[in-house]
Amino acid sequence: MSLSNVAVNLQTQDWQAVCSRQDLVAQSGVVVWFEGRQVALFYLPEQDMPVFAVDNQDPRSGANVIGRGLVGHLKGELVVAAPLYKQHFRLSDGRCLEDSQQALQVWPVRIRGEQVEIGLA
Repeated sequence: MSLSNVAVNLQTQDWQAVCSRQDLVAQSGVVVWFEGRQVALFYLPEQDMPVFAVDNQDPRSGANVIGRGLVGHLKGELVVAAPLYKQHFRLSDGRCLEDSQQALQVWPVRIRGEQVEIGLA
């Protein structure tokens, strides 16, 4: 998908506010409730797209802990390290670097004014 397609999709997406901008913590995760599940938001203000939204449930352990993971770079990818088994998930698409069978669901997310919004399916 090209960047222009991403821009069009973000403009036509339906959005739901999940928290305020001041609820976010730079270089860290916070967890919100969205459509019946926990979603981890990672705020990285130095990035072109500064907020990422991924499933908070670790696919290996089943525990809701991804929002407590450490954010960093690994193999040229922006990742979150799962707290329990230390597997690394790309924030861009949720894929696990160590095991291609594991992935986190990702959602479109944006900051609009003082609200953080997640795109509805």
